[in-house]
Amino acid sequence: QVQLVESGGGSVQPGGSLRLSCAASGYTYNRNCMAWFRQAPGKEREGVAAICTDDGSTFYADSVKGRFTISKDKGAYNLYLQMDRLLPEDTGKYFCAATSTIATLPLRRFEYGYWGQGTQVTVS
Repeated sequence: QVQLVESGGGSVQPGGSLRLSCAASGYTYNRNCMAWFRQAPGKEREGVAAICTDDGSTFYADSVKGRFTISKDKGAYNLYLQMDRLLPEDTGKYFCAATSTIATLPLRRFEYGYWGQGTQVTVS
């Protein structure tokens, strides 16, 4: 059974940094994408950043380009999101997600079948 467990959320002032982690277990798909999504109150869940195997391509929402960096352990399925220069609009619950194959649209929610429970990030 696949389990994704996020950690590293918290409260930070604007301009600060946080590093999110996602520990994956029971996940054995060699060709895959893993991603971070976020959801603010009253808003839809949106893709923030994704990383896919084969060539290690990364994908970012325009709103976080240049501020967030997604990475994963080589040979493992642990996922990270380094968030710098945080803004109040980055506030939300952040979710780790994973696919069972390479995604065509790596920042689209429908591509992902495995989800964590989320970790809260508050910037104020």
